[in-house]
Formats: sequence, structure tokens, C-alpha cells
Amino acid sequence: MLEPLLTAVAAVRSVAAYVLVSVYVLVVGPPGIVIALLTGRPWLLYWLGRQGVRLGLTTVGIRYRVAGGDHVDRERASVYSVNHASNLEPPVVYLALAAVHPKLKILYKAEIHKIPVLSTVFDTAGFVSIQRRNREQSRQAIDAAAASLRAGNSFLIFPEGTRSRTGELLPFKKGGFVMADRGRAVIVPMTILGTRQAMRRGSPIIRPVTVTVRIGAPIVPSSFESGPRDAVIQATRGAMIDLLAVGPLER
Repeated sequence: MLEPLLTAVAAVRSVAAYVLVSVYVLVVGPPGIVIALLTGRPWLLYWLGRQGVRLGLTTVGIRYRVAGGDHVDRERASVYSVNHASNLEPPVVYLALAAVHPKLKILYKAEIHKIPVLSTVFDTAGFVSIQRRNREQSRQAIDAAAASLRAGNSFLIFPEGTRSRTGELLPFKKGGFVMADRGRAVIVPMTILGTRQAMRRGSPIIRPVTVTVRIGAPIVPSSFESGPRDAVIQATRGAMIDLLAVGPLER
């Protein structure tokens, strides 16, 4: 009896969050974009984004705890590599890395670029879309992201490229690591635990949980003398496996 009731409550809170966040984006997005374009400073968009994310997560009852925050360096170009098990990782990581704003950019799937308002926000903030099945567009996207890294920005990537059904790490795509190599950036491994329990694959219902975010020590690509790209990928994957194995933080 208790489980159906909890599911019903979670469903109501989920619908409320979807509606509230959608209205929020439509109301504050356009003026925020205009102000950011006129001033040439995207900080306002990041601030507005944080408020929208907090609104959504608070409505559905998602909390998060962070370990390893000392590995986040706003002044160092970094590629934050995160595991992907549900649609909740992006908003949670966005808040967990608030110290990097407005230098935190995202390498994201081009399909998201079709969403009205949000696509304009992403463009204004300097995020980079990538079409994985379009080799030429992917090359141009990687080049643009690498240039942004060299300019001192950081990027968030999901190297698996898609959500894991089991929570175990899938094989990594190379694009984000090519970007880091060309952009002369360090790789910072990150993991999230709890999001699969909060949002089960195939279900739009978000259940209240406390999520654990772990941030590992930076990996410096230039420290690998031979086969640097493959070695960096293996080192990042190994670090993320170790972080996942530690388990959730105590409440």
C-alpha cells in the first residue's frame, strides 16, 4: 500500500516540477538572453539557470552532497568527465560545479538544440552541440570546444555518450578527450550515485533521494609519455570506477 502512495506523490511532484520549470524558462529566458547579449556577459544566464534547477530539484525532493570539491579550480581549464545513468545528472552537476560559472561550458547532443529558448540560452552561454553521426560537424564542434578551453573555459562531458541501463560505466567516446588534448586541459573525473533510483529509465517520475557527487583528482594528459589519449581515457575510466566503488556519502 505504501509504495503506490509514494509513487503517486512522486508523480504529482514531478508534474509540478516539469510545469514550473517550463514556465520559468519561458518567462525569464527571453529577457535574460537579451540582457546577456546587450552586456556581453553571460553570468546572468548562469544565475537564472541555477535558480531554475534549484526550483525543479526542490519541487521533486532531490538533494545532493559533494565530496572532493577542493578539486574544482575555476582558474584552470578542465574537462569534467561524469557518468550518465539518468536525465538528472546534468542539472545536479550544474549546481555542484557552480564555482566554475560562468566559465563552465557543456558539450551536448545536437538534438537538445531543437528545444526553443533553451537552445538560444545554450548558444549565448557558449555551449557546444555535437552531432556524433556527422563526422565533419563533430570535428568542427571539437575544434570550437578546444579553442574555448585554450581561452580558459572548462567543459562538462558525459563520455559514455548515452545513459547506462545498469549504472555500470559504458565504453567511453573519444571526442571529449580529443577536445581536452587539443585544448591543453586537465581531466577531472566525477561520479554521481543515486540518480538511477530517483529517475528510473523509461519513467518520467522523479522520486525524492539524496544524491552523492564525488569529484576526483585532476588527470594531466601531458604526464603520459606514450599513447597519451588512450592512456588518459583508461586513467579517467579507472578513476571513475574507483569513485563509484566508494559508494554514497553518509547522510
